[in-house]
Amino acid sequence: MTTGKGRATRPRALAWQRRRTSAARFWRRYRTHRAGVLGLVTLTLFVLLALAAPLIVGSDVDDVTDAPGSPLERPSGELPLGADRFGRNLLGLVIWGARVSLLVGLLAAVLSVVIGMVIGVTAGHFRGWYATVVMRITDWFLVMPTLVLAIALATVMSRSLLTVVVAIGVTTWPTTARLVRAQTLAVEARPYIERARALGGGHWHVMSRHVLPNVMPLVLAQTTLIISSAILAEATLAFLGLGDPTVVSWGGLLQDAREAGAVSAGHWWYLVPPGIAIAVVALAFTLCGRAVESVLNPRLGVSR
Repeated sequence: MTTGKGRATRPRALAWQRRRTSAARFWRRYRTHRAGVLGLVTLTLFVLLALAAPLIVGSDVDDVTDAPGSPLERPSGELPLGADRFGRNLLGLVIWGARVSLLVGLLAAVLSVVIGMVIGVTAGHFRGWYATVVMRITDWFLVMPTLVLAIALATVMSRSLLTVVVAIGVTTWPTTARLVRAQTLAVEARPYIERARALGGGHWHVMSRHVLPNVMPLVLAQTTLIISSAILAEATLAFLGLGDPTVVSWGGLLQDAREAGAVSAGHWWYLVPPGIAIAVVALAFTLCGRAVESVLNPRLGVSR
């Protein structure tokens, strides 16, 4: 005899089984994309380095009072990437800077995607005057240079990591909003949405139970693509001196190198490592995003 509790847990177990099957199927398709696997391996290495940074280089890597080298010392056996203008170990600074750059990029991308998802789903669902007003605001953000808006916000707000996250997040959401709105309109044109409404489903029920699950794959792919742009934007703001001066980031290292005259003096070891780190991580996220897009929508025909 099946109890009420058993009947309640069975659908839940079936739901988890379907999720596990879907995840396994996603991974089987994803690992056929060599570029996506390469990007994922690269990101995994950078994340592990960032998490293990206190163990690898120590928490006092940015201390200028006990620097291990002389100012602008060339690479050597003790300092594989040389030293910065304060004599600090550049290898340790690059590893430590991964923590800030990856964190800011992830948080800014999440904020951007959440704003775009909420606006896109509501604009596609309610339509009418609300959708018209919201999408005209979205169009205004689209035609405005994103970097200029981010610089303006970072200038008027206090210099902190939160400011950088907000400045990037609130200026990069329009693309996500337009994509999600288009997907929402396509989903709400399907017959089962009409049946849900006929059975008494309200706005929240339709959006949360029917629309949102169908737009989440698109949101996932968009998130991986936005993270790379967010990391580049964070590096740009830090390079312009609009980041948090109390933390070490890749963009901050480039800004320090510019102030030290590394470009004109030919101190390549001050510029190349953080620049390569930014480029590699941005490329890795882009490769992962393209692979996710191809898996979720095979008709895109993304090359492997």
